[in-house]
Order: sequence, then C-alpha cells, then structure tokens
Amino acid sequence: MVALDQPPGTVPDTTFPGAPGSMKPVLDWLTKGGGELPEADEWMGGDTPAFSTSTLLSGDGDSAEHEGPPAPLILLSSLDYQYDTPGLWELGEVNQRVSSCPCVETVQGSLLIPVHVEREVQLRGRNLWLFQDGPRSSECVLELGSREVAVEAQVECAPPPDVWCHIKCQQHQFSYEALKPELQVGLFLRWAGGLRVDSADGLHVVLYDCSVGHGDCSRCQTAMPQYDCVWCEGERPRCVAREACNEAETVATQCPAPLIHSVDPLTGPIDGGTRVTIRGSNLGQHVQDVLDMVRVAGVPCAVDAGEYDVSSSLVCITGASGEEVTGTVAVEVPGRGHGVSEFSFAYQDPKVHSIFPARGPRAGGTRLTLHGSKLLTGRLEDIRVVVGDQPCHLLLEQQSEQLHCETGPYPVPAELPVTVLFGATERRLQHGQFKYTSDPNVTSVGPSKSFFSGGREIWVRGQDLDVVQRPRIRVTVVPRQHGQGLAQKQHVVPEKFEEPCLVNSSHLLMCRTPALPGPPWDSGVQVEFILDNMVFDFAALSPTPFSYEADPTLRSLNPEDPSTPFRHKPGSVFSVEGENLDLAMSKEEVVAMIGDGPCVVKTLTRNHLYCEPPVEQPLPHPHALREAPDALPEFTVQMGNLRFSLGHVQYDGESPVAFPVAAQVGLGVGTSLLALGVIIIVLIYRRKSKQALRDYKKVQIQLENLESSVRDRCKKEFTDLMTEMTDLTSDLLGSGIPFLDYKVYAERVFFPGYRESPLHRDLGVPDSRRPTVEQGLGQLSNLLNSKLFLTKFIHTLESQRTFSARDRAYVASLLTVALHGKLEYFTDILRTLLSDLVAQYVAKNPKLMLRRTETVVEKLLTNWMSICLYTFVRDSVGEPLYMLFRGIKHQVDKGPVDSVTGKAKYTLNDNRLLREDVEYRPLTLNALLAVGPGAGEAQCVPVKVLDCDTISQAKEKMLDQLYKGVPLAQRPDSCTLDVEWRSGVAGHLILSDEDVTSELQGLWRRLNTLQHYKVPDGATVALVPCLTKHILRENQDYVPGERTPMLEDVDEGGIRPWHLVKPSDEPEPPRPRRGSLRGGERERAKAIPEIYLTRLLSMKGTLQKFVDDLFQVILSTSRPVPLAVKYFFDLLDEQAQQHGISDQDTIHIWKTNSLPLRFWINIIKNPQFVFDVQTSDNMDAVLLVIAQTFMDACTLADHKLGRDSPINKLLYARDIPRYKQMVERYYADIRQTVPASDQEMNSVLAELSRNCSADLGARVALHELYKYINKYYDQIITALEEDGTAQKMQLGYRLQQIAAAVENKVTDL
Repeated sequence: MVALDQPPGTVPDTTFPGAPGSMKPVLDWLTKGGGELPEADEWMGGDTPAFSTSTLLSGDGDSAEHEGPPAPLILLSSLDYQYDTPGLWELGEVNQRVSSCPCVETVQGSLLIPVHVEREVQLRGRNLWLFQDGPRSSECVLELGSREVAVEAQVECAPPPDVWCHIKCQQHQFSYEALKPELQVGLFLRWAGGLRVDSADGLHVVLYDCSVGHGDCSRCQTAMPQYDCVWCEGERPRCVAREACNEAETVATQCPAPLIHSVDPLTGPIDGGTRVTIRGSNLGQHVQDVLDMVRVAGVPCAVDAGEYDVSSSLVCITGASGEEVTGTVAVEVPGRGHGVSEFSFAYQDPKVHSIFPARGPRAGGTRLTLHGSKLLTGRLEDIRVVVGDQPCHLLLEQQSEQLHCETGPYPVPAELPVTVLFGATERRLQHGQFKYTSDPNVTSVGPSKSFFSGGREIWVRGQDLDVVQRPRIRVTVVPRQHGQGLAQKQHVVPEKFEEPCLVNSSHLLMCRTPALPGPPWDSGVQVEFILDNMVFDFAALSPTPFSYEADPTLRSLNPEDPSTPFRHKPGSVFSVEGENLDLAMSKEEVVAMIGDGPCVVKTLTRNHLYCEPPVEQPLPHPHALREAPDALPEFTVQMGNLRFSLGHVQYDGESPVAFPVAAQVGLGVGTSLLALGVIIIVLIYRRKSKQALRDYKKVQIQLENLESSVRDRCKKEFTDLMTEMTDLTSDLLGSGIPFLDYKVYAERVFFPGYRESPLHRDLGVPDSRRPTVEQGLGQLSNLLNSKLFLTKFIHTLESQRTFSARDRAYVASLLTVALHGKLEYFTDILRTLLSDLVAQYVAKNPKLMLRRTETVVEKLLTNWMSICLYTFVRDSVGEPLYMLFRGIKHQVDKGPVDSVTGKAKYTLNDNRLLREDVEYRPLTLNALLAVGPGAGEAQCVPVKVLDCDTISQAKEKMLDQLYKGVPLAQRPDSCTLDVEWRSGVAGHLILSDEDVTSELQGLWRRLNTLQHYKVPDGATVALVPCLTKHILRENQDYVPGERTPMLEDVDEGGIRPWHLVKPSDEPEPPRPRRGSLRGGERERAKAIPEIYLTRLLSMKGTLQKFVDDLFQVILSTSRPVPLAVKYFFDLLDEQAQQHGISDQDTIHIWKTNSLPLRFWINIIKNPQFVFDVQTSDNMDAVLLVIAQTFMDACTLADHKLGRDSPINKLLYARDIPRYKQMVERYYADIRQTVPASDQEMNSVLAELSRNCSADLGARVALHELYKYINKYYDQIITALEEDGTAQKMQLGYRLQQIAAAVENKVTDL
C-alpha cells in the first residue's frame, strides 16, 4: 500500500493492470502473496458500510452518492500513481474501465413466473469470473416488498476474452401476499453474503397469480394467454398456472353452467325499463355470450354491453310484461346450459291512491305522505316523487304502502299533479292534486318573557298558519363577547333549544317556551318560530325583545313542618309566599289545585299568591287515591314547567262538643233494658223449641201421607212421557228450513234488541250539505284504515267513565260494519286489541278474560266469530238447531200455556213451569183464510188447538198453519185479524179474548177461551179483517224473541185479567172434570207444588235426541273444523306462551269464553238470528236451559249438586259429564290439527269479504261513529297529540278536517 502524497494532478508513469498495454492479468494485482483475495473486512476497514463490488473495482469510491468515510484504495506498491484533481486516477480510456466491471445485464427467457410453481430463473451478466470458481456462495435475491427471497445461484462464464456469463438461480416456488394478478419484482445477484453485484436498470421478473381476479372457470379462461392459466378441477376447484395443476386433478375444457348469486332489484314495474343487476359466476366469457339470453320472470331482458363484467355480473333492462307476474331470473350461455336464480322477480303495477296532506305552503318543507300499493317497486335510487315539475325529496323511512317526501319551494300558489317515477315508469295520482297555498304569515307574538324552566305559552298570530305541519319554537343562546382579545375571538358554538308548537287554528299557534339548562346571565337570547321552511324572528314581530327571567320559588303552607297537613278553615283564602312570582307569568296562567279541585288564583304579586279554594274538601288526585285510599288532598301550583308541591290540606270541621251528663245517664238505662230483653228472648226461645219439636212430628206424619200421592203423580207423568215420545221427526221435516240471508243474520247479531238494523235510515242531513258530509265520512273511513288511530280511538273511548257497556257493544258493531269489506284488516285490529286485553288481564286475573262483554274487543270478537262461522251454521248446525226449535215449539204448544203469567205445562225451566193441574182437551179446527185474493175458494186447513187456549193463542196457531212456509215479513199482523166461528150458513160469531160474555169474579176478569164459547171439535173458523181499529205502539224497541204476555195492569175499572190460574192466595177451584185431582190431593198439591217437577223430566226426555244431535254437530271434529276456530285457538295458545301462562285450565277458560260463551250460546238462545221464525217467552226459557247446559259442559268446575241445587242443573246432571268429555276431546283434536297460517286465514277472509258484500249501512255506521268522536272529541285529540307517531302521521289534523266537513263548523284547522 502506498500513501498518496504526490501533488494533485500528477499521473503515475506506469500502466494499470488490465489496461491497454499491461501484460498482467486483471486479477493478479489484487491477490496477496498466497494467491488469495483480501478479506472484505480488510477492504472495507472493519465496520465501514458495505458497498457494491463494482464501486470497489471501478475506483468510484469517492462518489458523491456515498456519505460515509472514503472507500479504501487497493493499490500495489510496484506501481506509480498520478492524480488529477477531481478524479482518483485515470488508466487508459474510460470506456475500457467501465466495460470491465461485473454486472448483471438481463433475464434470459420469459420474465413471467407463476406462483406456487418450481421455476428456475436464468440471468446473463458480464465480468463475473470472480464469482465462478470461488469458495464463496452466490445467490439470487428477489425483492418482494419489505422482504427478500434468496436462492442459490450458479455462475458459468465463457473463457476470456469473452466477457459474458450465465447465472442460474436455483428452482424455487415464489409467492406474494398482495391481491394483484401480477407483481413486478426487482432482482439482483449477491456475493459473499453481503456484496451486491450491480444490475442493469430495471432488472426484474414478474410474478403472477392466476387465482387473483379469476374466481370462476369463465374468468380463468379469459386470462391473458401468456399466463397460461387453467381451471383446475378437483377437491378444491381453482384457477392456477398449468404447471400447478397436479396429476390427481384435471384441467377443465368446458366451464359449468352459469350460477346466479344475487339479483337487484327483485321488483320492477310492468312497463319494463328496470335496470336489473345480476351477479354470479360463469356468466359468459364475452358479452356476446349472454346477449338476448337473459329472461326475467319469463320476459326478455336486454343486456347493457357497457356494464358487462366478465363472468361475474351483468346489467340488463327489463321488457314490458303487460301484467303482474312473478318468476325467476334465468341466464343462458350457449353450450354451457342456463342458470336460474333462487330469488323470484316480481313485475308489479304500483298505484298511488291518495296523499296527505293535500296542501302546503309554497315555501316548501311539507312532509308529504303518499298512500298506495307496491310503491317500493324497482331500485330505490330510481324512485322519485315530483309535484308538478318540482322534486319532492324522499325521506329515509319508506314503506311498500307509504312514501314520505318533503316538498320543495314553488314560486306561486297552484294546484299541481303528484307523480311517482319508478325509473322510466311513472304513476300519477288520479284523484286529487297537491295545492301550494300562500305562505303563512306571522303578524304578532306574545308575551315576551319566560322563566328559565320554560313552559310558558306564547301565542303566535297570523294568517294561513294551519298549513304548517311542524311548527316549532327555537331559542338560541349565544354568549356575549365583551373584549377583543385572542380568547374572545375564538369560535363559540351557540346552543339551540326547540319545542313543538300546537296549531290551534289558521290564525293562532300556541308554543311553549323551551327550558334553558342554566341562567344565561352573560348570553344573548334569540327566539325564532320555525314554520316548516320559513323562519320568523321574535325580535322582528314584537317591539319588546324576548327575555328569560329567574325561576320563581314558593314556600310550603307549613314552613315550620312541611310534613304536617295544613288546617284550612272554610271561607278563607290560601296565601302562599314566594319570590319572582310575576316576573314572567300572569295569574291567569297559574294553575293551583287542591287534590282534584281547582283553587282559583285571585291575585299574583312579586312575593304572594292568593287563591280561593273549593267550599268542600276535594278528593285527592286519582293516583294518590290508589296508593293510599285515606290520603289527604295535596296543594300543588303549576307555573309553566314548574310544579310546586306545597303540602297536604285538611279542612276543619265542627269541633266536637262535650258528651252531656244526661246522655250518659240515658246510655246506662238503655244498656240495662237491653240486658233484660235478652233474658226474656232466651226464655221465649226455649218454649218455642219445644213447640217446634211437636210440630215436626206432625209434619213427618203429613210427609208420609204425601209420599204415596207423589208416587202416583210420577207414574202419571211417566205415562204422559211415553205417550208424547212419538215420531216427531217426520212432522218436523215436512217443511224446509227457513234460513235468513247473510245481511239479516249479520244485522240481528250485530244489533240485538232492535226490530231492524238502526242503520236502515238516512243520514239526516240537508241535501245541500250531503256531498260535504259524505266526503267527510269517506275521509273518516280512510282514517279508520290507520291502525294507530283506530286503536287510540278505542282505548280513549274505553277510558271515559260515561262510555257505558251498551256504548261499547254499539261502537264495536259500528266498526264491524264500517270495516266489513276489509276483514283482513279487521282481523289484524282484533289481534292487536286482544293482545292488549291479554296483557291487561295477565296482570290481574287471567281466568276472567272474555267472561263478559265489557270492552269493545270482546264485542268485536263476537261479531268476528259470527261472520266467519255463518257458512258453518248454514251447512252443518242449521238443521239440528231447527229440529230442536221445532221440537220445543211442538211440545210447548201441546200443553196449556197461561197467557197472563206465561207459565206452561211443558217446559225445561222451573221458573216457567205451570204448577197447577189444569184440565184441557185437544181440538182440531178447520181453519180458512177469508182475507186477500182468492179468499172465497180458500181450502180449510186442520189446526190443532186446546180448548183452554185464549182466542189470541188459537189465532197464532191458525196463522202458523195457514202461512206455513211463508216468510214472517209477508204474514199479516195478528192484531189486524179476528177469529170468526162459522156454523151453518148464517151462523157467524166473532171470538175475542174479552167481550161482554167474559166471566167476572170480583176485581178479576177471566180471558175468554174456546171452551168459554163452547167451540166443538171439528168446528170451522175463519180469519177475517178486524172491524175495530187497533192502535199500535210506536217508537218501541223490538227485542227479537220476546213476546211479553199480557201485563197485570189494572184497567180503567180496576178489573184485572187472568187465564188459567188466578193469582190469589185462595184460588176458586174449577168445576170438577174427568181426570182431575181429588179435593185432598189438590190441597196437598197446593202445599207442595214441587210434585209437578216431573213435567220437566217429560220435556227433557222428549227433546233429548234433538239436544244430543245439536251438541254432537257443534263439538264434532269428524268433519273439518272451521278455519276461524283453529286460527283463533292457536292465537290464544300463542298469547299464553308469550305471557308465560302454562296453566291449561286458564287456556281452556279462554277458549270457552271466546267460542261457546261468545257465539254458540248466543245462537242457541236466539234461533231467530239464523231462521225466519218467531219465538215466545216459553220457548226462550227452554232454550235458556239448554244453553246453560252447554255452557256447564264447557266449564272445568265440577258442580257439586245437592238438595238445594237449582232444578235446571239437576235436570241434566247425568248428561253433563258426557258433554264435558265431548268438549275436552274437541279442544284436544283442534290443538293437534295442522296450524292455520295467516295466509290461509287471509284467503278465507278475502273470500268472505267478496261473498258477504251486502251493504249493511256502512255510511250510516260511519256517521254514528262520528257522533262518538264528536262527544269525546277533546279526549281523542289529546290522545293523538300525546303520541309521537300520531303527530308524525298528522292523525289529529286529519280528524280536524273530518270534523270541519261533517259538522259544517269552524274547527281548529
């Protein structure tokens, strides 16, 4: 090594080895004495940073690119060196020196290297003899981002003078983590573990991964050819380089059929034009593969070539279907089959039915609600609403039946059409337009002060204020800035506080001031009124700026001990002390209450409040009364949002006086007399006991004597029973079953107690107002379609004290008529209300639910069951029920019936049992009709009567036979006909219940019977028109089935009528006749009338078959159970499960109260609901016993019967256990059947709505409903305003519009 101490600029006069003219090899000058190259550490000076071999060997160590210490110079001592100032040395020509440096020039072969494949990389370089045979290892290094991959390299060089060398990088599987189809990777050669050989600029290879971006076969086959990607089929199909597909796997030559993963949207208008995005795999390799190959719901869909993504997605534009149709999406690729989506696409025909509100200010900001069907058809981003040509900006919450948007401004007031655009398809509102009205204008506001706690009512006056949907008051608090320093100039965010306002009328808004969190002593307050898109500043409307004042304070009535009640002396006023009371409040705005009674504020000053209390002590507030029934009323004061509780109040009564001495003496004397009386009573009791024992022995002897007579009576009644059990069935089947049509059936079930439906009348409004009223009722019908309004309406009515049980049932029937055409919606309302009812009873006693008709939902359930089971009644239950009815009528008419008391010999009800031995004999009269056309040629009809029948009773039996098969409405009224007894040619006698021949016994007149007139068996009688005028009662409600017997009223002369038994303690015995009781037996019968109870057994045995047949049809599951029953029973089971009710007895009671009690009992007791028949009191009494038996069979309680049990229950005591088994089996069979889905039930309800579409008077029903709305108008409006959702839907506003239309009066609009 030679130091370089020559002056700069000198050049050594020797030649550098390897330069032109040098005889030494280029490597000899670098070797040591031993022929080895020096170590790298010796070259680089130990810890000197590494540098490239080319830098070392080319002499560029002082290059400016190196910032470390200068590179060591490797020089030989036998050489002389000369220096030139910027260069280190110059040996020959520069080009010769550079060409001698080792360098990697290029990559031999393809630059593409697939991942996960063993691949050898070959490079070409020059001057690499140094790396060829040395002991040091060489390696190829690939720069993969932040990491390096090194593989062993082998260098082979041609002998000099050829400078080119070949480098082979060992085979290796390369990979990278980036999700790119290819990755350019830098490449260089490294030697001796740290020396990097220079490479040509941009020397690199390209790694590529076939699986990236080629997730299916079609994409794989469309990869660039130079990649040589194939779809490798096997356990895990994938796209790889051809070499990566091993022998166990096969290369796919044909791609599978298309697979559709998603379709968006799934709906579109029938007009077509919807852009449908289909995503999947193997959707073709070119757009030509799928052109004209896509069908949506069977309709061709044109593919948009510009938005085709190979194999994975395509966009097509639907064609027009012409009608609503639903189907799958299919994509076919020629030669590969076709793919079908799992999702169905529906062509829909959206409709816009109505909008609300129908007007709004031209400044915009009105939230418009569009009602319709299928409004979310197509892509959501393609749905637009325009009013005229102005867009209505859609809001976030949208529904299939409702769209919500906010109108934009419009320059002038106008009525414009409303259109909904579904892409290229539009639907316009056909009936009605949106009206842009003049903007609201505010003219004055006040008052101008409020407490910090807020709640003071600000009145905003102006014009057209009712067109505002969401009026609000906004208070902005901005801190004042007093200085100009840096701290004061910082940005301060103002606080805003808002409260909604109430639209009182078109000229008045009422806004309550919002509360501020703290006194803004150092802040400014700005008050604004936000009327949709318009803002009005308080400062511009009032000469006095608005200000907030300190909150008032009030002291307790008893400041020393607030817990002690305040003793109030009636006649005085309350005086309350406080502070700041009148700063921002007037006395009219202060509300003072003592319990539930008002304390009228008379004076309000800065520090005092004076109010006048009620004269008598009011009751506590209802919630306080519930918590403590003996609580005292509390004195409260409400000032805006502040409520002060100032203690309890107790009114002072009269002070108690001292108990006088005289009274004390009297009390002592009275006590002594009481003790004496007790002693006397004990002595008398002992004497009476002995007498009672003697009487008992006498009665015992009498009972033994009566036993034989009772046995005789039972034998006689049993003989009558066997005689009466004849073939009644053939008589009953003689005439058909007179079913009522559905309209009459529904009216009688919905409105029992009326001769005809109360809806069979006109609206009762003048013709000039009829269109307006009908329009208002139409709006009410639409409002009832809001589930929220309807439930709020019902709950509000039920919470009113004056809303009676009769009103509840009436309103329920009115709602049933109004919603009869929408039974699906009616059922949904019923489910919601029933769920609320279950929650209410679960908290109390769930077994009491549906026991009575105390709520609207219970009557709704009765009506719903009646509608759903009408077909089942006609087809199945009608025949056995009619047979039972005819059997009862036949039996009752066969025995005597007292026309005055209504008691009969043959009955099941002991209260209606005729407990007398009345003599009678049957007669057969030849009756003819002497009225109407053809009366002269009328044929005689045999009629069976009893000689003890009154003339009116006989007349009714004649009408039944003469008009058999004729509807009741077409029969003449019996009051307009007389009975004429005809004997011979001239013998005509008019028969009547009362005439001059009637028997008089004191104050009693006996009604005339056939026996009274001595009418013989086989006599001819005729029904002729009345000669005297009968005055009919008017305005009398008709209760179906009730035919009240003659009242025991005293006539003008004080004479009372009687028929079979005179109501007297000592009845006058009738004349003895054949078969009558002996005198002694009659007296015993009077003493013990229970001996006639055997007649009940006679009646029961006669009707047993008909009762069994009826119960069997109702409780049988051999035929399909009505779907409504299964659906409702499943609903009850579901409700029980939701509320954690596992007690099966409770569920059994619910089912019993909903079906047997609520429907079948009603039908059994009132056959006139189903048939065109006329009942009587006696028949109703019999049906009542049968209905009670059916109810007892459905209950779970075991009735312990004894001597004191009711006769009616004893009558069927042995049959009820058998009926109970039928009921339990019926409930169990229904539970095990397949559940009824909502879809099946809705289908049945829709069919019922179509088939039972008779007009029941829906318009009048709506008018009747409005009367209840008018009666409880304020309560309903309050309930709607307290509900946030109802406010958003503007239900209160819509109700106000209806009130304006129906009542023709100025409302709060």
